[in-house]
Amino acid sequence: MVRPKTHDEALRRTLIELAATVVFESGVKALSLRRLATDAGTSTTAIYSLFGNKAGLLDSVYRDAAKQFAARLALVDTTDDPAADVVKLGLAYREHALANPHLYAVMFSDRFVELDLSAEQKDAGAETFEPLVEAVRRAQASGQFAPAPTEHIALSCWAMAHGLVSLELSGAIPPGLDIAASYEDALRSVVIGWSR
Repeated sequence: MVRPKTHDEALRRTLIELAATVVFESGVKALSLRRLATDAGTSTTAIYSLFGNKAGLLDSVYRDAAKQFAARLALVDTTDDPAADVVKLGLAYREHALANPHLYAVMFSDRFVELDLSAEQKDAGAETFEPLVEAVRRAQASGQFAPAPTEHIALSCWAMAHGLVSLELSGAIPPGLDIAASYEDALRSVVIGWSR
């Protein structure tokens, strides 16, 4: 009789989610494999079996965060209006970040800077930028955007989205201001600024 596999994909996902939450709330140094195993209802043996060690777990957490973010951005349909697509990507950016603040923090907050990211991790993170670069490239090819360096335009659009989302998630918004009400307008202002 074959023994059931207990260190499966469901446990792997649970451990990644729990680890990302710990990192989000308390930073990398607070991540204890023993505590994580207890919280997941498993053993440290399972963690070592699935990830090798703490560094392997953290690598998986980062890669998973990047993969989920890239997957969300990939859901944004491309249309014959690439400038509008840039705005839609910014909206998807915010939607994903608000729905998954722990994964957003893994990629973009100082909670994860305690680690030196590998070249592979940096590549995984960079993939999340590519849909925006491609939309900007299409907007330039169609004559909607100025002939500036494509990555400069994409970076300014990314920075607007990132800045507003980071302010929203950190609660560092001045009283009386509503990012949700002005977010799309802010994105559109950057798009208009790069228009021909």
